[in-house]
Formats: sequence, structure tokens, C-alpha cells
Amino acid sequence: MSESDVTRDGVQGVRPGREAPTGAGGRRRRRRRGRGEQPLVPDAAFSSYYGKPVLKKPTWKPLDIAGYLYLGGLAGASSLLAAGGQVTGRPGLAAAAKFGAAGAISLSLAALVHDLGRPARFLNMLRVLKPTSPMSVGSWLLAGYAPLTLTAAATEVAGRYRLLGSTATAASAVLGPAVATYTAVLLSDTAVPSWHEGYRELPFVFAGSAATAASGLALAAAPTAQAGPARRLAVLGAALELGAFQEMKGRMGLTAEPFERGRPHLLLRAAEALTAGGAALALLGARDRRLALAAGAALLTGSAALRFGVFHAGVASAEDPKYTILPQRERLERRAR
Repeated sequence: MSESDVTRDGVQGVRPGREAPTGAGGRRRRRRRGRGEQPLVPDAAFSSYYGKPVLKKPTWKPLDIAGYLYLGGLAGASSLLAAGGQVTGRPGLAAAAKFGAAGAISLSLAALVHDLGRPARFLNMLRVLKPTSPMSVGSWLLAGYAPLTLTAAATEVAGRYRLLGSTATAASAVLGPAVATYTAVLLSDTAVPSWHEGYRELPFVFAGSAATAASGLALAAAPTAQAGPARRLAVLGAALELGAFQEMKGRMGLTAEPFERGRPHLLLRAAEALTAGGAALALLGARDRRLALAAGAALLTGSAALRFGVFHAGVASAEDPKYTILPQRERLERRAR
């Protein structure tokens, strides 16, 4: 035997542990192995080059942007209550809702500008109106809505220019639903998995959350005798928020996991309990001022917990590569079928 016939493992073509058995013994071994499928390769660990996430996680400040989401919803739904109170002869409810809308949208814009770093960056977004960009449309929406709410509140304080105030209240109510829900479209338009995959139901979740927040503020601030519309809105908003959120999680599959883990899970469970409890107290507190205040506090806090929970769940989904990779694979497999 020459040197070329020998390898480091022995005779050329023969490697320890690699010989294929022949004959009946080999066939029997293959049959035994085939009776139950045994995984030969461990499950893949989802990671990326240099340990970096597949997506760059949102760099938004949680307090600023989650607060911006919450306060915008509170403002938009409060404008609807203000118009309803004005039309139905409930001045106490209308005034509380007008002040709530003006205060909430002012704080929402302040939070947005604080996250952007300087006011000029918000003004730069108004240079062009791009209908296909939720951010562009939202910026113009806020620019038109905020002066209307401030005008309605200012005329209420002054007790003059009633026609101007009524017109501003009605116009802000027209824009209110869009203000309350456009942030859901804005989040869904990103590549963040737990936001993007919820694009169908998230606007309804935010609409219900906005309704519960506005009704909570009205229950706490308006005279109990005039708060009937707020109580009804609280029940409807809670049903919409909780129902749409459960539907969204059931449809999203894997990308719903971040809603059930860690900080988002705690916030969202608290939101469910506070929202459901607040709606129940709103019905029971029709004539009890203390129950109305408790209902208002629960609804306001529950709505805030939902917005913060959704925000943190999205950030968590962007940090874990599997929420990006696996849904993409599932979509490709479905298309291949």
C-alpha cells in the first residue's frame, strides 16, 4: 500500500464511525431510525451578525412618545364629547371636555417636540404634505386641530364670541377621530413587528382607548348630572378597546408574544383591569360623585397603561430577531403553496 492510499484517519476512503453498514443489518437500522422522527439538528438560535438586532429598535423616548400617543387620543375623543355636550345642552360637560382637549393636545405637542429635540423639526414636517406618509398627514392634522381646540377653550373662558367658539368646537370634533387614531396608523406603518402586524385592529384599539380616556376625564371633571354621555362612551370605549385588542393578539400569532411578556404584559393586564373596572364604576356612579371620580381615575390610568404597554411591546419585538425572521418565513411558505 502506498502513502497515497493512507490518510490521517487510516486507509483512504475509510473513516472511523463513517462506514455505511451493508446488508440486512443496515436496512434494519434504517427502518428503526425511520419509525420516529428524531431531530438531528437543534433548533436555531435567532441572532444576527455581531449580536446586533435585525431591526434597529425605535429610538423614541418612552415617556415622550407613549405620552404623545395617549394625550393625542384623549384630546381627540374629548372634542367629540365637547361637541356632544354643547349640542345636548350640557354646558358643564362641554366645558370640561373643551379644556381637556386643549390641555391634552398642548401637552401632546410638547412631548413630541421634546422628543424631536427642537421645535424647528416639527415645523420642517409641514413644508410638504405627503398623503402617503402617516407622519406628514399627522403633522398637518395636529397643526389644524390644535388651534381649534385652543380657540374653543379660550372662548369658553372668556364667555364671549360664542359663535366662534361653537364653530371651533364643531370643527375640532370633525378632526377628533382622526387625531385619536392616526397614531395607530403611524405605528403600523413601521417595520416593528408587533406594531406592523397589528395594522388591522390597532386603530380600533386606539379609538376605544381614546374614548375611555376622554370619558374618564369627563366623569372626573363634569357635574355628575350632566355626565350621561360620558358614562355611555366609557362602556362603548371599553368594549371596543378590549375586544379589538384580544382579536388583534389572536390574529397576530408569534408577534403577539411581546404583549404577554415582561413589562408590556404587566402594563396591559393592568390596563384591562382598570378599563373594565372603570366602565363598571361609571355605570354604578350615575348619582354618586365618589364612584364617578373613581371611575374617571381608573379609565384615565387604564388608557395610559395600554398606550405604554403597546409602545414597550413594539420595542421588545424589534430587539428579538425571531419576531422578524419567522413571520417572513411563514409568509414565504404560504406564497409557495
